[in-house]
Amino acid sequence: MSKKNNPMKRYAALCGILLPVAMMAGCAGATDGSSAGTDSALTSPATESDTKESTVGADAQTDTAAFPAFTATDLDGNEVTESIFSEKDLTVLNIWGTFCGPCIGEMPELGEWAKEMPDNVQIVGLIIDINGEEDTEHRDLAVDITQQAGVEFTNLIANMDFAPILKDVVGVPTTLFIDGEGNLVGDPIVGANVDGYKTFVEDYLHEQ
Repeated sequence: MSKKNNPMKRYAALCGILLPVAMMAGCAGATDGSSAGTDSALTSPATESDTKESTVGADAQTDTAAFPAFTATDLDGNEVTESIFSEKDLTVLNIWGTFCGPCIGEMPELGEWAKEMPDNVQIVGLIIDINGEEDTEHRDLAVDITQQAGVEFTNLIANMDFAPILKDVVGVPTTLFIDGEGNLVGDPIVGANVDGYKTFVEDYLHEQ
């Protein structure tokens, strides 16, 4: 990771906070505990037990919080607002970065899952390390990653509208769940854990 293009510095600036060093460490890691990137000293991989603890049932959280209103651009240049959540009963929001090995590693499986989902569920990606419209380097990299993975679902470019959510994200990938009314449901899943995402969705839909 070069000093010139440090994605976590952009992430911290986006959130408008100074994250502790441990929280700025990089990827949350894969469920198998593998290294999250090429610079292992700057990563904080989640262990299998950590990921299992973060994977909870849909009824684990009784209080709901509204996802903040936002206006963002996706990788295709389209304007997207929080109204995207109202299009489905449940949205799986996968927060990721182009610097994160586990994020990239799970992308093909997410792309396949998105094509198999029920009509009332969708995946939306949120990319945290594209620093505005002028950052064509990371935007192009994100486009390459999603295209090579066969991803067709919407991927949003994070901006300051997402700061209330991103300030609590300690690593990527982090996956959130939002209902059709724009409320966060359940608990976040930290780390690459597609099976965990699927389990949550199945449990949530079963309880509706």
